[in-house]
Amino acid sequence: MEPLYQYVWLIPVLPLTAAMIVGMGLISVNQYTNSLRRVNSVFIISCLGMAMGYAFALLWSQIHGHEAVTYTLEWAAAGDFRLMMGYTIDHLTSLMLVIVTTVALLVMIYTDGYMAHDPGYVRFYAYLSLFSFSMLGLVMSPNIVQIYIFWELVGVCSYLLIGFWYDRKPAADACQKAFVVNRVGDFGLLLGILGLYWTTQSFDFEIMGHRLVDLVGSGEVSGWLAALFAILVFLGPVAKSAQFPLHVWLPDAMEGPTPISALIHAATMVAAGVFLIARMYPVFAPIPSVMNVIAWTGAFTAFLGASIAITQNDIKKGLAYSTISQLGYMVMAMGIGAYSAGLFHLMTHAYFKAMMFLGSGSVIHGMEDVVGHNPVLAQDMRLMGGLRKHMPITASTFFIGTLAISGIPPFAGFWSKDEILGLAFAANPALWVIGWLTAGITAFYMFRMYFSTFEGDFRGNDGTIKQQLLAAVGISPEPNFGPGAMNVKELESEDHGDHHHAEFPHESPLTMTLPLLILAIPSALVGLVGMPFNNYFAEFIYPAGEIVEHHEEFNLQEFLIMGGNSVGIALIGITLASLFYLSRKIDAGAIANQIKPLYNLSLNKWYFDNIYQSVFVVGLRRVARQVMEVDYRVVDGLVNLTGFFTILSGETLKYFESGRVQFYALIIFGAVLGLVVVSGIS
Repeated sequence: MEPLYQYVWLIPVLPLTAAMIVGMGLISVNQYTNSLRRVNSVFIISCLGMAMGYAFALLWSQIHGHEAVTYTLEWAAAGDFRLMMGYTIDHLTSLMLVIVTTVALLVMIYTDGYMAHDPGYVRFYAYLSLFSFSMLGLVMSPNIVQIYIFWELVGVCSYLLIGFWYDRKPAADACQKAFVVNRVGDFGLLLGILGLYWTTQSFDFEIMGHRLVDLVGSGEVSGWLAALFAILVFLGPVAKSAQFPLHVWLPDAMEGPTPISALIHAATMVAAGVFLIARMYPVFAPIPSVMNVIAWTGAFTAFLGASIAITQNDIKKGLAYSTISQLGYMVMAMGIGAYSAGLFHLMTHAYFKAMMFLGSGSVIHGMEDVVGHNPVLAQDMRLMGGLRKHMPITASTFFIGTLAISGIPPFAGFWSKDEILGLAFAANPALWVIGWLTAGITAFYMFRMYFSTFEGDFRGNDGTIKQQLLAAVGISPEPNFGPGAMNVKELESEDHGDHHHAEFPHESPLTMTLPLLILAIPSALVGLVGMPFNNYFAEFIYPAGEIVEHHEEFNLQEFLIMGGNSVGIALIGITLASLFYLSRKIDAGAIANQIKPLYNLSLNKWYFDNIYQSVFVVGLRRVARQVMEVDYRVVDGLVNLTGFFTILSGETLKYFESGRVQFYALIIFGAVLGLVVVSGIS
């Protein structure tokens, strides 16, 4: 084996080593480790930087035709059972390694500015490094068991990072919600893995797929059972990639620091679900019913997320629902057999959505100097406006991301989204209609976000709006410890009136703006590798011997019609957004009042949270109380009754244990006499 592939294990081990060293320092010499803030961050960033360089070398090798490499060793054995662990490097893995390491590295650089004054700065970097290890291990896994192990490690890191500010109740609640919802999907994934092993006797993706097809074809396994196992496996991606009906955790996850929203909940971890669907394609693809479930789940999720994002006023929540919608596009693409299109959108979305999330963090960082450290005020777009004048770099990069996600050529999102829509039309026109309408809604709500945040007049100094916003959520106007670069001692000075807020926001420091500028490059240009008339991405992602999708020759007329339709609906959305939120020629409030039921449906997130609260939270608590009553009155009652009879019999019998032989003889005589009498009567 070549040295380049022989030491591939270093890619995940480097960030793991950094996390372990810093973590051990935090546990053993906490104060000293925390005092070396910059040393620790540079060490962790350097380790990930080396991993990123290695990942690019592997991608370059794979692009130039190196065959896929898989290395495994026996991890556990019992009888005929053998469980292998190791790594696999193919075209998909090398691509994912580059995406994860580049986004993670830029997020870590950004974190230095965003979390500059946070007392948990070093702990945050340790968590980031641990997550990077988990995600890199996941994409390198050669079988589904190893994927499941790293799948759970990624979930643990998500839990730790969402609840990073654990002293804030919303953050603590959000990480618990994410944990519980993901356990539902992961339990289904585990059952599916066990079911597939029971039928195929393998954890290898290709072997599972081929054997399942043979078993169903020979009649040894029924088609509905194979479909059931595949659907159970799909539940894992449904939860991890926030698909309906397990999408409710992702918007709440925005309670974590913004770098986490960019890394985990926009670019990498949520994409793990799409990655798993790609890896399990040999199992999913031969079962049409499963592919239909995947396609329609993705389509509905895409529309659902977009329809909710229209009315969100929290900038991070709006981007969260946008992420749900875009993940729906990827899942729909996988379901219709558009393997390369789904992965292409995964790549383009990772870069432009990470940039927009980091841009929102830059906005929040600037707003905190004006409105204080209250997340309700710092993240609400109704208090923003006109920020382009004060934060030109943030505004410019956010605008590039907005154009990309809206599907405006030649930005990255156009090429990947248009490819999905074109293939959806060929597979099922109904899916195309849903995707097409969602594209228009996406352009509308993203430009609503851009216009409300960066154009017009700044509204952050309007005390009336502040009071209304705080009153609406029942929060006092006192500052709270929350998101952003903040020194806790500032609270003391604010309480004594010594701290004065700025009149306008300011541009973020270089450590925050540099990652935005770097991410703007792939957001604008990376789509060019997947142009339909010269699709290098599709050629690369289909290595010889793997799944090959039917590619028709490029048809310019068809491309212009389909591309024109997608750009046309996007331009309609942009025009409406400009009339509502830029020129203000149409009163958005008046329109909302005319369609109040639909507006409330969107504003209240289709009432999914309310339904889940009533059915599962309140309902399960009611069931738990009933179970507790049964446990208290029946189970405990039987145990207590047994104890009572034991005590009663003991208390009674102790009077017969006098220790006198004459008394025992009398008892024996009485017993014999009784037996004689009874036998005589009978």
